[in-house]
Amino acid sequence: MNFALHVLGAGAAHAAELGSSSAVLERDGQPLLLIDCGPETLARYLQAYGEAPRAVYVTHTHMDHVAGLERLFYRAWFDPALRGKVRIYAHAALVPLLQSRVADYPGVLAEGGANFWDAFHLIALSRGFWHEGLWFDVFPTRHHAPHTSFGLALPGCFAWTGDTRPIPEMLQQHAAGQALVAHDCTLHGNPSHSGLEDLEREYPESLRARLLLYHYASVEEGRELARRGYRVAEPGMRYPLHAPGEVAAGAEAHAS
Repeated sequence: MNFALHVLGAGAAHAAELGSSSAVLERDGQPLLLIDCGPETLARYLQAYGEAPRAVYVTHTHMDHVAGLERLFYRAWFDPALRGKVRIYAHAALVPLLQSRVADYPGVLAEGGANFWDAFHLIALSRGFWHEGLWFDVFPTRHHAPHTSFGLALPGCFAWTGDTRPIPEMLQQHAAGQALVAHDCTLHGNPSHSGLEDLEREYPESLRARLLLYHYASVEEGRELARRGYRVAEPGMRYPLHAPGEVAAGAEAHAS
């Protein structure tokens, strides 16, 4: 099997020209899992695949990562083949935040008769989840308040940090070997996002060589990151991945 990470958007919240940070895990050229769904993510997904996503993983509930779920609701609700079948994977700690951010408007349909979550199959989780025969690890990251942001890893294949400060202890556990690490990085860090100096201080060279940087502030900033020797995620690009093992280490640990 061939796996790839298709980056739909790579920008920070204000970098409209780069699109909201999101990506699709592909298997043999087919979309397997959408990571985050910002304001224009669904449009980019539809342009790429011609149909709505069947599964979405949510890293955290800032609107540049979840605002597109409202549009996805309408797409799913009015399609009998999708209604109640689009899986939303989210850490249990995020469910109340998701409810307040995107699902709590009084009357999701003007004519009534529908709850927001009727259009979806919401799966709350903690350490990880099974999807299409694969075990995905979920781990906490460092973005604003504790327990509000969670990364995703397919062991041996890739890790997607979501928005975060450096998390060396998490990546050591969940992104070992040759797994690609898609990492939040802007040129200059702040209390909620990693900067290049942070990555060079916290991560060994062997891990930095596997980084794919996203959530940067502008096209010019992306060029500067690349000039300094880093691989920078570009919207619309696909990045080949190592295939995961038949049974992932995380799944073995949780099955024991």
